[in-house]
Amino acid sequence: MAKAPKKKNIIARWTTSILDVLFRPKQFFSKIVADGNLEESMLKAFLYGLLGGAAVLAMQLIGGATITFSVVFSKLVVVPVLAVAILFVLGGLLMLVAEITGGERDWEIAVKGLASVFFIYPVILIMNALAFNCTSLWIISIIVDLYVLFLLYNIAVYCLRGNRIRVMIVIGALGLFMLTVYMADYRLGWFMIKNTGAALKCLV
Repeated sequence: MAKAPKKKNIIARWTTSILDVLFRPKQFFSKIVADGNLEESMLKAFLYGLLGGAAVLAMQLIGGATITFSVVFSKLVVVPVLAVAILFVLGGLLMLVAEITGGERDWEIAVKGLASVFFIYPVILIMNALAFNCTSLWIISIIVDLYVLFLLYNIAVYCLRGNRIRVMIVIGALGLFMLTVYMADYRLGWFMIKNTGAALKCLV
């Protein structure tokens, strides 16, 4: 009698999904289905947020920054909780995109698709923390925002099965909105959220 295949542990499954998102996005996102289980998606967002917050905190410690209770609370509690909130806010945004592009308006699939790309969240936090002046903050912000748009495109097309042309138009519109923010004075507020120290150097 053939043995049942062993189920991968959670770390192995998450590692496999990250590699699939990076190198085989179409195949990966096309396989996401609704099965009534959102707990793992929320756990992913929370743990990736915790990882990102802990990494930034470690960088601040290494850099000799003064670490207070409020800083620790912010990085280890607020950032992970914020990651879960962002997951559901972006899920709502994808529902709007699905409505516009004729895709499947399935909240669970949207959230699962988003959770699978949340490995980028700690990377974004770390990259923002690495910015040391206005120019580096500009470069990092543009690279990160473009990649996030690329991921949203893949989720909208392959997870929610929206019309490709319509999705491209919507993502293009979001890109233009971001460009408008970067070209206007509003960019300073956006930069302050990412890295206050580097953003203040934009005023010099």
